[in-house]
Amino acid sequence: MSTSNVTTRGLLEMKQKGERIVALTCYDALFARLLDGAGVDILLVGDSLNQVLAGSSSTLSATLDQMIYHTTMVRRGSERAMVICDMPFLSYQVTPEDAVRNCGRAMKETGCQAVKIEGGQSMAATVRRLVEAGIPVMGHIGLTPQSVHALGGYRVQGREAETAERLRADAAALEAAGAFAVVLELIPAPLASQITTALTIPTIGIGAGPACDGQVLVLHDMLGLNDQFSAKFVKQYAALAEDVREATRLFSAEVREGRYPGPEHSFGK
Repeated sequence: MSTSNVTTRGLLEMKQKGERIVALTCYDALFARLLDGAGVDILLVGDSLNQVLAGSSSTLSATLDQMIYHTTMVRRGSERAMVICDMPFLSYQVTPEDAVRNCGRAMKETGCQAVKIEGGQSMAATVRRLVEAGIPVMGHIGLTPQSVHALGGYRVQGREAETAERLRADAAALEAAGAFAVVLELIPAPLASQITTALTIPTIGIGAGPACDGQVLVLHDMLGLNDQFSAKFVKQYAALAEDVREATRLFSAEVREGRYPGPEHSFGK
C-alpha cells in the first residue's frame, strides 16, 4: 500500500502492477478518517446513502444537494484516499451540458477528485464531454441501481449471451470515452474476468467475482451494521449491529439503576 495520495494515474499503475484496489462507501467525516487511516484507496460517496442512512427503498430520490453535503463531509475526513461523488439520478442523464454543470458543481463545492455515473454505451458521449471538461469519471455497468425498475429488479446481469456481449461493449465504450475506471456490479465472475482482462483501466467489482482489479462494498454491510440486509456477495467483517444494541442496553440499564454517571464522570466545584 502506497502512503501517497491516490490519483487516477495511481490507480492505473496499480492495475498494471497487479496491486488490488480497496474501495468502500463512506458518508461522513468520522468514518472517512477511520477508513483513510486504515489504508482504503477509494472512498465512494454512494447514492446508496439514500437507503443506508435515509431508509429509502431505492437510490432514486437522492438529490444533488444531498450528495454534495455528504461528499463535503467525507472529503474533510480524508487525506490519502480518492474521494468519488456518486452522481444522483437525473443529474447527468438529461444532456451532456447538464452533466458538466452538475458534475462540475459537485467537484467545485466538495473538493472531491472524481465523479461516478451509471451507464455504458448510451453514456459514452457524456463521459467524453465530462473528461474534456477536466472532470475524471468512473463508470458503472451491470446492475445499475438507478435503472433498477427498467432492469426488472435487483438481479444479476449478463447471464445471457446477448446481455453479456452488451456489457463487454459498454465497458469498451467507457474506456474509449476516457473513464479512468469502471464499477462492475452483479455480473457473473467469468464475464467480469473477461472485461477486466480486455480493459486497460481498472475494474472495481461488487458481486462480480475475484478477478476484478479492486473490490467495493457498502461500509455498513461490511461492518455488519445493516443486519437487515444480506446478499450472496457481501461478507460481514464485523457484527457491529449487535455490539450497538448491547452497548445501548448496558447504558440504559446503568442510567435507570443510577450507576451512570458515577463520581469519575462528574465534576466537583
